[in-house]
Amino acid sequence: MTIKEAQEVVDKWITSTGVRYFNELTNTAMLMEEVGEVARIMARQYGEQSFKKSDKEVNLGDEMADVLFVLICLANQTGIDLTDALEKNLEKKSVRDADRHKNNEKLK
Repeated sequence: MTIKEAQEVVDKWITSTGVRYFNELTNTAMLMEEVGEVARIMARQYGEQSFKKSDKEVNLGDEMADVLFVLICLANQTGIDLTDALEKNLEKKSVRDADRHKNNEKLK
């Protein structure tokens, strides 16, 4: 599935199953909540925190998909073409960081 297709699928789901989009502020808060859930799993799976009994059934991929879903909702609501935005962002990074990471002693 392309990013464009994902934006279309999410829009179709929202307007059929979800009834309507939550407002942008609500979706922004939901995005932060979902990112927090990813951070919680990362801290436990790859960091030094231990899992609680209630954390045993978590699924990192599913939580990342939740983040992506809400981000796509926000993009749809605000008229952002995520394919175009990502392409422009990668171009910006390629110019700005052309030598930056190659010359970073911390990465060697």
